[in-house]
Amino acid sequence: MILKMSEAAINKLKELAGKEEGIPRIDAEVAGGCGMTVKFSILFDEPRRNDIYIEIEGLQLRLDRFTKRYLDEETVIDYQDDHGFLVGDSYVSSACAIEID
Repeated sequence: MILKMSEAAINKLKELAGKEEGIPRIDAEVAGGCGMTVKFSILFDEPRRNDIYIEIEGLQLRLDRFTKRYLDEETVIDYQDDHGFLVGDSYVSSACAIEID
């Protein structure tokens, strides 16, 4: 897995690291049953025992194995003032299997 960060994302994370408590974490929010939606975000919290640590430009990011499996092989993190952090591509799966006898 390769993580890349835009200059805007690096600058914003450095700014927030001085203000927020905890360490930045990439988090996947998964919703749905038959159709699934995955949305990625960055939040600040305390380390967890099985976190994966990644360092980019002197910044330490964490993620868990659950989140890692939903990220693309190469994921880009960007920051926009009007949208916040944009982590990779969120996606929606409409795949649904229905068995008919």
